Amino acid sequence: MNQGAFIKRFTFLLLCGTILSANAQQKPNIIFILADDLGYGDLSCYGATKLHTPNIDRLAMQGVRFTNAHATSATCTPSRFAIMTGKYPWRQSGTDILPGDAALIIPTHKTTLPSLFKKAGYTTAMIGKWHLGLGTTIEKNWNTDVRPGPNEVGFDYSFIFPATADRVPAIFLENEKVVALEPGDTIRVNYHKKIGNEPTGKENPELLKMKSSPGQGHDNTIINGIGRIGFMDGGKTARWTDEELSFTFLNKAKEVIAGNKTTPFFLYLAVTEPHVPRMPATIFKGKSGLGFRGDAILQLDWTVGEIMKAVEDAGIADNTMIVFSSDNGPVLDDGYQDDAVTKANGHNPSAPMRGGKYSSYEAGTRIPFIAKWPHTIKPLVSDALLCQMDLMASFAALLNIDIAQQEDIDSENCLDALLGKTKQGRTILVEQGGPLAIIQKEWKYITPSAGEPYNKLVGIETGCAPVPQLYHLKNDIGEQNNLAEKYPEKVKELAELLDKIIKQKK
Repeated sequence: MNQGAFIKRFTFLLLCGTILSANAQQKPNIIFILADDLGYGDLSCYGATKLHTPNIDRLAMQGVRFTNAHATSATCTPSRFAIMTGKYPWRQSGTDILPGDAALIIPTHKTTLPSLFKKAGYTTAMIGKWHLGLGTTIEKNWNTDVRPGPNEVGFDYSFIFPATADRVPAIFLENEKVVALEPGDTIRVNYHKKIGNEPTGKENPELLKMKSSPGQGHDNTIINGIGRIGFMDGGKTARWTDEELSFTFLNKAKEVIAGNKTTPFFLYLAVTEPHVPRMPATIFKGKSGLGFRGDAILQLDWTVGEIMKAVEDAGIADNTMIVFSSDNGPVLDDGYQDDAVTKANGHNPSAPMRGGKYSSYEAGTRIPFIAKWPHTIKPLVSDALLCQMDLMASFAALLNIDIAQQEDIDSENCLDALLGKTKQGRTILVEQGGPLAIIQKEWKYITPSAGEPYNKLVGIETGCAPVPQLYHLKNDIGEQNNLAEKYPEKVKELAELLDKIIKQKK
């Protein structure tokens, strides 16, 4: 073979190798970052002026920023259930906010978001807050493998804490085992009565470095100077330090990213900010001027920036889709006296909407939602109606996996909206806060309810009212003008549509 022919053949083989390599990388890595209790108005890219979140802003500038995206629910457990299952949580009993000793509520025999990726050949990892239950019963042995949990619903690797940062047990689990647990140091958990001799916030307030708000239940076992919900005994060396939570989860996430440079992966990073107790690392304390809640949001923004940097350092940024969102709307006073209210300084995390966490009004479920994928998603602001529950069907479409015939789900394929190719998302969405509500295009109907209209403990309107509520969101995003009496036919139409959806068997 002469030199010219050799060069042509070498060039051809090199080209083939490049094409094969490109084909091998066609499946994008997916990183889903879920904040905790972060409001629509908490980010500068969504209009906040008292807080500056440059890293999340950069994510938004490089991708599609949604202005009409929702969690299914105004609290964490049900919204996370919907993300994992693609199903409205109110269809299954036991999906309310779970205690830290709850049993697993995710079916292990159904397709879940992580198992969907596993079917497509992905490595899957879960880092952070779980809050979907563990094991098969409330009574469980924390000193042995705790299962079923994240690993049994589709995650190859998991590093979690069981529930919320304000609930016991205050421990990490890595692939079903409690981290740093000394042999013989038995962990016990109880949500009904005190166990052991651990000091509590109620009995020993002098030991607290952060006082709890009256009547909200955060005055049980003291861990790291903070009273928690529930009682815990044992597991001394395994207990976390609040100021280190974000760093711990971030380092684990970085390990997943660095360890999967050549294989497609799905990483679900459920961070803790700005959920209570807000106890940010020292380097962020006092930086926002808005108390520890504002500081925690700055810590969250830094974490997102570190994830973006880790992806870039791994050389996989062009083939990695990052989705950022929050599990529900915001709350200021949620159990601790941390200056979130007294130092708000004009910051409104619900702006421009009514309500917040626990509420059927828009601020309860309308949340920040950003998707970035270089060269595929062009910078855009989209008003498409989108729900986190739709990630299931949308990613199934992206991965060419047909789940419509085999799964009874409420998730809809909104892939084109997610990728910014269209501003048409779903047309109907049921919201779960106080009473159920339904959105159809610009109209929103909230069912009549005998519940309290105002949650005094947290200072948030619930959406409860004895009469039907009808709002035209396009003209009244703040839900100030109830049009039910003016448009009775529209009330009747939406009430019947909601009833029909509720009665559907899924």
